[in-house]
Amino acid sequence: MAMEMIVSHGFEGLSMQKLAREVKISPSTIYVYFESREDLVNKLYISVQEKFEKDALVNFHSDLNFEQGLWLQWSNRLKNIIQFPLEFRFYEQFRNSPLIDQNNLRPTRFVTAMRNFVSNAILNNEIKDLPPEVFWAVAYGPFYILVKFHLDKATMAGKPFSITQQKLKQCFELVLSALKIK
Repeated sequence: MAMEMIVSHGFEGLSMQKLAREVKISPSTIYVYFESREDLVNKLYISVQEKFEKDALVNFHSDLNFEQGLWLQWSNRLKNIIQFPLEFRFYEQFRNSPLIDQNNLRPTRFVTAMRNFVSNAILNNEIKDLPPEVFWAVAYGPFYILVKFHLDKATMAGKPFSITQQKLKQCFELVLSALKIK
């Protein structure tokens, strides 16, 4: 319910009193499990992040060739997002908020696997050696735009949209073309 309130009304829309009313419990009951609203939000974020990272790593290892590994990442991520759209929206909202403390983020198994995967692809001359921000923008930016259109059920022009394998593969091929060494 807390995630739903945040996604619908922003972080200002969540208070322990409002949450307690929505779930029909006493506010003091929430404080048995969470020290504060920030503690609740941080624990929700960590829970969603751990599930997302676990799902993204299914059958993935950093020595896959670049094309196979990136496609697996797109497929695993999409599967998680389709299955948990509320959690994804919350995750994105939190990651892009001032509430996240970038200094306290520790490298996870997921982050290490992604770094190793990209490093291996560069060492194997499969992809261009780009600044990390440029690589991530090209490798995943188009994917997340398609996901946004899919979750919104419409394009920026308001036309109906849903992801299909064909659209995903078409976008993926363009991303590969941009990243691979010719």
